[in-house]
Amino acid sequence: MVVQVSAGMPLGTLFAGEVRARYEPALAFRFNGKMIRREADVGDQVQSGQVLARLDPVDLDLQLEAARAQQASAEADLALAKAELERHRSLLERKLISASQFEAQDAAFQVAQARLRQARAQATTASNQLSYTQLRAPDAGVIVQRYAEAGQVVAAGQSIFLLAVEGEREVVISVPEQSAAEFTPGKELLVELWATPGTLIPARLREISPAADAASRTFAARVSLAETGLPVELGQSARVYTTGSGSPSLALPLSALYSSAGQPAVWIVDPQSSRVRLTPVQIGPFGETEVPVIAGVSSGDWVVATGVHLLRDGQLIKPIDQQNRPVVLSAPPAAAEPGVR
Repeated sequence: MVVQVSAGMPLGTLFAGEVRARYEPALAFRFNGKMIRREADVGDQVQSGQVLARLDPVDLDLQLEAARAQQASAEADLALAKAELERHRSLLERKLISASQFEAQDAAFQVAQARLRQARAQATTASNQLSYTQLRAPDAGVIVQRYAEAGQVVAAGQSIFLLAVEGEREVVISVPEQSAAEFTPGKELLVELWATPGTLIPARLREISPAADAASRTFAARVSLAETGLPVELGQSARVYTTGSGSPSLALPLSALYSSAGQPAVWIVDPQSSRVRLTPVQIGPFGETEVPVIAGVSSGDWVVATGVHLLRDGQLIKPIDQQNRPVVLSAPPAAAEPGVR
């Protein structure tokens, strides 16, 4: 079997990462209380406004009832103060009372109005507080963490769920101290998902933490992915590559390597004669299935990928592909354009 060497994007340092949502709000109640129901679990897809958990509402129900009673009392007081004000106005017009008596009743009327506004505000506050016993999802997304269980007494602001909001996906990586200076927002990167090996997704560094983690001494960084149409799921493992500044990288299958006098070499096929010649190469660190070739081959060369230990220099071969189909060899282009391999 033969393969054609292709040029790829020059790759630099590799970082392991995990796919996360760009927005991950921690959801919490606004009040202390006992959580009586949990209506969502890790992995659930939730919609905006969906109830996720509930607190015991008994005490807040009583507060709302008391506030509404105070509002009703204030409304009755205002109605009485208004009627008294009208009577005092009539008496003032007939000069049966003094102006100061009318002004005192007018002040009492204004006090009754203010008390009613206060009672209405308190009733609205109590109603809002009762609604806060229901923890609702602020956006559509997926529950990725759960921090509390039904029956637990929770404090105001204590995280109950972590929500991964639908939409943009990012890769979170940890950058060591010696590389942190090279990572500035906007830096172009490449991402390879474990689920789709060999496919590099253009990406850009969105942010990097200004302070190192106290335990790992690394800087947390978030990498935004370009829209490619590829399925990117939460929690997927990913590799993040910095783009190198050298010549395009070349890679060959591990099976293409041959040892000549203790040095790595490959069998290059002449496209005109279909004869092979042994060519020493300089290689980089081994990957899982491929090895980078630093020198010795060019983009567009045809290389024997299997059965290399059976060949002799100058031997005539019949090139085939992985499905045992004949391959028509073409001469390498004069100047290969680098691209993502």
